[in-house]
Amino acid sequence: MSKTRFDIAVLGGDGIGPEVLRSSLDIIDEAARLAGGFSLDYTWLEAGGGCYQRTGEAFPGESRAAAHAADAVLVGAMGVPGVTHPDGTEIAPQLELRFDLDLYAGLRPIRSIPGVPSVLADSRANSIDIMIVRESTEGLFDSAGKGTVTDDTAARDWLTVTRHTSERLFDRCFELAQARAGSEGKGKVTCVDKANLFTALAFFRKIFDERAARFTDIQADHVYVDAMAQRLVLEPWAFDVMVMENMFGDILGDLGVALIGGANYAPSANIGDRHGVFQPCHGSSTGHAGTGKANPTAMILSGAMMLDWIGLGHGMAAPRAAANAIVGAVDSAFASGNLTPFDQGGRDGLDAIAQAIGSHLR
Repeated sequence: MSKTRFDIAVLGGDGIGPEVLRSSLDIIDEAARLAGGFSLDYTWLEAGGGCYQRTGEAFPGESRAAAHAADAVLVGAMGVPGVTHPDGTEIAPQLELRFDLDLYAGLRPIRSIPGVPSVLADSRANSIDIMIVRESTEGLFDSAGKGTVTDDTAARDWLTVTRHTSERLFDRCFELAQARAGSEGKGKVTCVDKANLFTALAFFRKIFDERAARFTDIQADHVYVDAMAQRLVLEPWAFDVMVMENMFGDILGDLGVALIGGANYAPSANIGDRHGVFQPCHGSSTGHAGTGKANPTAMILSGAMMLDWIGLGHGMAAPRAAANAIVGAVDSAFASGNLTPFDQGGRDGLDAIAQAIGSHLR
């Protein structure tokens, strides 16, 4: 029989993280109940900046072990201003999980939500629907925390690309494009690189072209990263799936988020062959914690990504139906014109947004 109960590790995070997560779990559970056929069990785990302040550990061993054993991990926004490791690096258990669990594919959907204004005046901005896929365990991030400073005269970091990770990453991208190909203008993967200057990125492109040859039904092309920074602003609706090195994805992902209303509307996932971690793109906003002004949309949509991933991984229709229902409820709630969150200059906060989405879900 297919598995019907799923263990979800919950890292509440800092600032607005825990309250946004609790509100979002209500939506996720309601969608699961309406879809039927499966259920979710949550285990809250200690991790983050506040945990580091209290215990001296940002990601205690028992929390790490529980996250590794879970069917999926939901992460609230992490970080407390001024709280860092002794070397000045940020508290980032979610980044540690990417390396621990070999989560090589970072997914950032850049999708217009009806009723949420874009910074772009062109009406085509309402049709933005891109999947930015960021390699999440290598690239420039391979040297994070390992760089060197020589005699206070020079500093060095490095960029790593391996065939093993790149082949899996590109295959995942082409499979995503195949799943999206039924929509107008979809069925394309764009490799974003700087292959004209850097050996590692020329190798990245070479492997991309090799894997593209295996997916003849999908269009494949290349764009240099500097050109893509312009084109994402000038014509984001022209792209489908975009794949790139870790740091490029970090930067262009944030640019893309700005086009659809900001980080409060932007979910994300980091997935590997066996594990998945899901979290919003926004920060912990500690100054707004407890005020009720937080916007839970990105966390709710991250939960939908988790449900879709569970459904795909277990060959189950019900979690995927629940995921689609959540996305539809978010769209309907904002399209109604009755919601204006604080981050858009309005007065609708955590409870009002969650209640509106929940009402449309039901």
